[in-house]
Amino acid sequence: MSKANNPLNDPARRSPETQLVHGGTQRTAFNETSDALFLNSGYSYPSSDHAEKLFMGEIPGAHNYSRFANPTVDVFQERMALLEGAEAARGFASGMAAVTNAVMSQVKAGDHIVASRALFGGCRYVVEDFMPRWGVSTTLVDGRDPENFARAMQPNTRLVFIETPTNPTLELVDIKAVADIAHAHGAVLVVDNVFATALWQKPLELGADLVTYSATKHIDGQGRVLGGVVLGSKKLIEGDVHTLLRQTGATLSAFNAWVLMKGLETFPLRVRQMTDSAAKIVAALDGHAKIGRVVYPHLKSHPQYDLAKRQMQTGSTLIALDVEGGQEAAFKLCDSLSVILISNNLGDARSLITHPRTTTHQRLTEEVRLETGVTPGLVRLSVGLEASDDLIADLLYGLDQI
Repeated sequence: MSKANNPLNDPARRSPETQLVHGGTQRTAFNETSDALFLNSGYSYPSSDHAEKLFMGEIPGAHNYSRFANPTVDVFQERMALLEGAEAARGFASGMAAVTNAVMSQVKAGDHIVASRALFGGCRYVVEDFMPRWGVSTTLVDGRDPENFARAMQPNTRLVFIETPTNPTLELVDIKAVADIAHAHGAVLVVDNVFATALWQKPLELGADLVTYSATKHIDGQGRVLGGVVLGSKKLIEGDVHTLLRQTGATLSAFNAWVLMKGLETFPLRVRQMTDSAAKIVAALDGHAKIGRVVYPHLKSHPQYDLAKRQMQTGSTLIALDVEGGQEAAFKLCDSLSVILISNNLGDARSLITHPRTTTHQRLTEEVRLETGVTPGLVRLSVGLEASDDLIADLLYGLDQI
């Protein structure tokens, strides 16, 4: 059988690990093995007629300006679409740029959004504070019960926005149930899937219309560059998502796209090890006298454990710890650690711990923080690639200092 007839020529027949190394590759005449980096802003045309046809959209796959499209960004987008099982994707300058586009591109003045109340602080700002400036109202609900979404839907509801697991309390939202509710009312469901990662949870398969990621997190995963991505159907991505990206210019740089592609090559290896270590840390700390509760989706004590097992392949890489003794004890733990760094980032090769009440969720009122489970003693741990024994020893030492 010749190479031309090899079934693995079809990217859809390749495993995710293979797709993340080879997917979307566009080699130049030099036949380079590593993906080429196209650091250019503009493109020349062989003729005026060619330029006219290109701007009219009659020449598919061609480029006219890197704010609209770039060959390196194209490869990153195709590789992410293969991983997610999406028809199309668009890269963005940051995760918040991706979220903001996914929300804004689907609504207009007079429309209504329903969102889960437990959101990353920046995401909550977009739907709660920013969108009302443009005449789009928002209702926030307790996302743990799908019926809360059903009760909040209005005739003008055009978008439902959730993240699951939530940041930082690791609550879950039933994606399939909420998708059914949204679609019954003619609304689009957007899911922020950062915590679960594209490896462990597939929102599009569960009915979501758009999925967003901060590519800064697990996709780069090494603390180097910012990036974001929105994925979904060709109709949504090549329509309103691309139009808003083109006009607002929140464009992913070619260099950052290239770095993110390097991250994707090791993405499954890194996320699997981080997840394995997270499970070991959870087992070591569950029941510790100085921790009121350990929150992890695949821990049996999680109140939504059954949903987690149904919706997520594993518990992923994030852990929440509610330390006895409140903020003072939480600070003591964080300040005593040697291997684990204090940082509000996540999904990094380095293990990172943060105190959400005074960092990512500090702009919220105390009432809202407590309502969403952000207690004074809560810390969020993003598990990295260090030896799990070292991470456990570091945490146990920190707890001993309280």
